[in-house]
Amino acid sequence: MKIYIETLGCPKNTVDSENMAALLEKNEHSIITSPEEADMIIVNTCGFINDAKVESIDTIFEMAQLKDENPDLILAMSGCLSQRYADSLYDEMPEVDLFLGVNDYDKINDIIAELENKERLVNVSHAPAVYCEIPERKTEEGAFTAYLRISEGCDNVCSYCVIPSIRGGFRSRKKEDIIAEANMLAGRGVKELVIIAQDVTAYGKDIYGGYVLHELLTELCKIDGIHWIRLLYCYEDSITDELIEVIKNEDKICKYLDIPLQHISDEILYNMNRHSTTESVKNTIRRLRREIPDIHIRTTFIVGFPGERQAHFDELEEFVAETRFDRMGVFAYSKEEGTVAAEMKGQVRESTKERRQDILMSLQREISLAKNEEKIGQTLEVLVDEKCDDGTYMGRTQYDAPDIDNGVIFTSDRELEPGQFIKVTVTDAFDYDLTGKESL
Repeated sequence: MKIYIETLGCPKNTVDSENMAALLEKNEHSIITSPEEADMIIVNTCGFINDAKVESIDTIFEMAQLKDENPDLILAMSGCLSQRYADSLYDEMPEVDLFLGVNDYDKINDIIAELENKERLVNVSHAPAVYCEIPERKTEEGAFTAYLRISEGCDNVCSYCVIPSIRGGFRSRKKEDIIAEANMLAGRGVKELVIIAQDVTAYGKDIYGGYVLHELLTELCKIDGIHWIRLLYCYEDSITDELIEVIKNEDKICKYLDIPLQHISDEILYNMNRHSTTESVKNTIRRLRREIPDIHIRTTFIVGFPGERQAHFDELEEFVAETRFDRMGVFAYSKEEGTVAAEMKGQVRESTKERRQDILMSLQREISLAKNEEKIGQTLEVLVDEKCDDGTYMGRTQYDAPDIDNGVIFTSDRELEPGQFIKVTVTDAFDYDLTGKESL
C-alpha cells in the first residue's frame, strides 16, 4: 500500500512516526508525501491539552474528506489522542477505520493485516514494563538534525498532566541501543542530536540505579560527525553536579537547557505535585549560570492553575523579570479530565488566564529583545537550516532548538547548503530573531 503519515504534536510523536514508517517500508509498503495519492492515511495525534486535541480532530476530519474521492481509503488514528479516547472516538468518528495506541507501533504491520479482515479496528494496549526497542527508523532524506529518544513514559505524576496515564511509567532505553541509533543517524549525515524524553534528567534511574545522563552524554560526544548535542525537557530537581560538569566541559553539548519550571510559588508548585521549590529553582539557575556563563535557559510556565491568586501570579511575574530567561513559553492552564488538578477548587476564569499569559509574554518579549541586542557585533556559530528565495539564509545558533526558538537571518557572499556550520556576525536584533552576515 501507499501510506501517508501526518504527524502532530511533540518530537516524541515525530520519532514514533519515523519508527512506523521504517517498519512499514520493511514490509514493502511505500511511504509517500501526498495524502491525495494514499491508500492509507495515518494521523499521529496529540492529546496533551485541549488545543492539541482540537487540532488532531480537525486534521482527522480534513483527511476523511478524501474518502469522497477514494471510498477504499483507510484512515487510521494513532498517538496520544487515540490511546486516551479510542473507545469513545470509535463511536463518534465512524470515518476512522483504525485506532492505534502509542504502545503498539512495533506491531503496525500485523495490525494492518488484521484490518484487512475487519471493517474497523481498535488496537490500544497498556504500556509495557520496560522500553520497547524499535531499531528501524526512517529519517527524512538529507536530514542534518534528528531527535534521539532516551526513555519513554514519566513517573513525576504532575497533578495537571495526563502523560503518565497515556504513555505509562518511566522506562529508560539501554545505553548500547541509544549509542547504536546515534551512530546510525551520524552515518546518515545527521550533525545535530536533540535528546528528548518526558524527563531526560531521570535517565537511567530505573535500569542503572541512578541518574546517569552525564555518562550517556559523554559516550555520545565520542561519535564522529555529531557536532551539536541538545537537551530538551530537564527537570530542575534532577540536574546533578555531574550533568552540569559534562555540559560545561564537552564542546559538542549545546550550552542550552530546556527546564520546564511551570511556576515559582511554593504553594502552586506543591499543588502541581512538582518536586521543585522556590529556593531549589533559584539555586539551580544560579549554579548553572555560575558554572556555565554562556548557558541559555529555556523554560515554560503555566498560568491560571487552580488556586492561583493574584499574589501567586505577582510572585511569578517578579521572578520572570528578575531571572530574565533567554527563552520562555507560557501556557494557560488546560483542565484535563482524569487529572487531580481538574477536580481542584479555585478554577481560574479563562479571561484571567489569557490576561496573565499576555502579561508574561509581553514581559518576555522585552527581555528577549534586550538579550538579542547584546549579541549585536558578536560572531556566532550558526547551523544553516534553509536558503530563502531572495538569496538570504535561515539558521540557528547553539542556543536555539529547531522549530521552537529564535532564528538567524543572514546573507553570505558564497553559496551555502543546509546543514553547514558557519560563522555569522550579528548586525541587528529583533524580539525573537537576529540578522547578520557570514564572517569569512
